[in-house]
Amino acid sequence: MVTSPKGTGSAIWFVLVPQQAGFKQAAKQNDSTASDVAGLKTDFNNLLAKLKAAGLMAN
Repeated sequence: MVTSPKGTGSAIWFVLVPQQAGFKQAAKQNDSTASDVAGLKTDFNNLLAKLKAAGLMAN
């Protein structure tokens, strides 16, 4: 898919590629249903832990 912002000559390219062997993928993180900051902090820390466990983020 190619899009060009209105009034510009530049294009923005989006390339979609299937999941391939050798590419790491983090475990699924459910959408947050937090109703306060403490819950959101917990959800965010869970996301960070999954990224680190998948090797996508340094410890």
